[in-house]
Amino acid sequence: MTFDIDMIKKVYEKYPERVAAARSAVGKPLTLSEKILYTHLWQGNATEAYERGNSYVDFAPDRVAMQDATAQMALLQFMQAGKAKVAVPSTAHADHLIQAKVGAERDLQESINKNSEVFNFLSSVCDKYGIGFWKPGAGIIHQVVLENYAFPGGMMIGTDSHTVNAGGLGMVAIGVGGADAVDVMAGMAWELKMPKLIGVKLTGKLNGWTSAKDVILKVAGILTVKGGTGCIVEYFGEGATSMSATGKGTICNMGAEIGATTSTFGYDDSMRRYLAATGRQDVVAAADQIAEHLTADPEVYANPELYFDQVIEINLSELTPHLNGPFTPDLATPVAEFKEKAELNGWPLDVEWALIGSCTNSSYEDLSRAASIVEDAVSKGVKPKAILGINPGSEQVKYTAERDGLLDSFRKFENARIFTNACGPCIGQWDREGAEKGEKNSIIHSFNRNFAKRADGNPNTHAFVASPEMVAAVAISGRLDFNPITDSLTNAQGEQVHLNEPNGFELPPRGFDVGDNGYQAPSQDGSSVQVLVDPNSDRLQLLEPFSAWNGENISGARLLIKAFGKCTTDHISMAGPWLKYRGHLDNISNNMLIGAVNAFNMETNKVKNQLTGQFDEVPNVARAYKAAGIPSIVVGDENYGEGSSREHAAMEPRHLGVKAVLVKSFARIHETNLKKQGMLGLTFADKADYDKIREDDIFNFLDLDQFAPGRPLTLEIVHSDGTKDIIIANHTYNDQQIGWFRAGSALNLIAMEANK
Repeated sequence: MTFDIDMIKKVYEKYPERVAAARSAVGKPLTLSEKILYTHLWQGNATEAYERGNSYVDFAPDRVAMQDATAQMALLQFMQAGKAKVAVPSTAHADHLIQAKVGAERDLQESINKNSEVFNFLSSVCDKYGIGFWKPGAGIIHQVVLENYAFPGGMMIGTDSHTVNAGGLGMVAIGVGGADAVDVMAGMAWELKMPKLIGVKLTGKLNGWTSAKDVILKVAGILTVKGGTGCIVEYFGEGATSMSATGKGTICNMGAEIGATTSTFGYDDSMRRYLAATGRQDVVAAADQIAEHLTADPEVYANPELYFDQVIEINLSELTPHLNGPFTPDLATPVAEFKEKAELNGWPLDVEWALIGSCTNSSYEDLSRAASIVEDAVSKGVKPKAILGINPGSEQVKYTAERDGLLDSFRKFENARIFTNACGPCIGQWDREGAEKGEKNSIIHSFNRNFAKRADGNPNTHAFVASPEMVAAVAISGRLDFNPITDSLTNAQGEQVHLNEPNGFELPPRGFDVGDNGYQAPSQDGSSVQVLVDPNSDRLQLLEPFSAWNGENISGARLLIKAFGKCTTDHISMAGPWLKYRGHLDNISNNMLIGAVNAFNMETNKVKNQLTGQFDEVPNVARAYKAAGIPSIVVGDENYGEGSSREHAAMEPRHLGVKAVLVKSFARIHETNLKKQGMLGLTFADKADYDKIREDDIFNFLDLDQFAPGRPLTLEIVHSDGTKDIIIANHTYNDQQIGWFRAGSALNLIAMEANK
């Protein structure tokens, strides 16, 4: 079935007029990204050209998607907004709270047993407010969205940074915090700074061991983890049209790892094939009527340097397989060069675990190509050296793969594990035996992120990112430095054999099939549905509004922590075992910044309490300052808040009395999340001022009472020796965002307007 086909047709009806208006306003041919952005303006037809990287613009997204870990807080906030039903089609997906340990059936039941309170809450709140609910086991949010909701030329937002996966079907799909989702579900405009545009021209065609995954691994190496910040990456060229829709989704998905706002591809035959195969021929029929508007104007791709802010060209025919990592997804190494680089850096080469899946690489095509490697190895008498773990992307993919024998192929390896259709190890939901020992080791996976401790909680696990095909090959060899293009393996008979190149199916030859896809439709009228939250629960907690700003300068603020180096949202608010508290703000605040490195002692979760002079855990010190009525400040390094969209990383500091976060630079989503929660997200005007911050400093704002767009703020830093430094802090707040700060949060403003 096609969900929301009437909405999709209405979007398409507006396209010709709105694209024409946008082309007139901009005064030149349009990229696909611009067409989608300008056709989704809150105001309607464009009347002016917006400046990329500078203009704040109000948009009207077509839909919202939420995963269970972030949906809890998003929907708890929505309950405060005073609305009877969501204003746009919205869904919630139970995929994060399912731990991988033994295998799909037992792990899923164990998760339901442990998390029934949360799943029941999500089920009831979705039922009440008109939100579709995908139950535990239905699949990973982004794969389910691609199979059921994504459509060319659409705009969606989602409370997960990998919402961008839907770009594989030609959407502008953007990861946001829960407060942004609340805005859109409440029928309000969604604000975004007009993105810059990066064009990636793909020539040639993938061949041999190279896959779509290697495209984004290569791009990550070029742009680094922050090179795409504030940008939409638009892929085009003969290489783009030659790839499958799910391959395109893989590329867009991992665009989050270069900081990109989102990534997308123009509408083409591969999208038509995928839409038809997933039961959405009516979307194809509607899209074909305006196909010229669902890709860039011809002049753009003919002369991309004139229309994009940056252009990258990659010849797919020359691209080779890559391994990225460890500890950062942008450390890109061609497989052929890996052995030398690993030995130089002392990376462990033996591999105990190899994992295929996650929202990035869990499609039917991914599984079929990896399964072909396993079948080839079995036929040649080669046994695997590593444990192979598989996470199918959805119940539809799993059901079809089971029917077609793909999962049986993996089971021919005695130690293979078929896990639940869920995120599992990709987000730290992996109960890996022996991880608590903290031993130095390496794993390989087809996921998107490989930060320290992310997969199994062990800071000494070196995680490397590769395609499913390469993961399967490394699992067989047991060595990271195995190059299947050139290297041989020894089989049970002592013979040297080579693995054949992978082969698979873009789409199931016999079509997709599924028994129960796990979808729960909401009630037409949810007014009588009761959403109950036990006041004594340690998993769920109704929210209290944050206090409004008193209009005065903040003074006497203490330094909570000066974070050194990489400080991602995983460092600020860890996942893994903490996921169970995502619906309880006070409890989950006990993980606030416990992974951040204190610049003064280079330790984690050990900061000085300036009231006692003693060292303590970060949350404890924050609570001590809050109890004493003393505001606190967090200082950070470059690209602060990189990684997940989780707004808990902003809500926890807000809850524990942090007033401002002052850093060298922000990752986009985290900066927005801070603003939404009524906090000050500031950057050093002079990055060298970071070095002036001492452990026992006191901060006084001198002109916060004159807070205005484009006007930097002045801070007085008082050192314990009586000396002072005056520093300038920049910000990107506009009038509306300053209104959020004054009201105490964006949600406070929504509630105020709803109660007028």
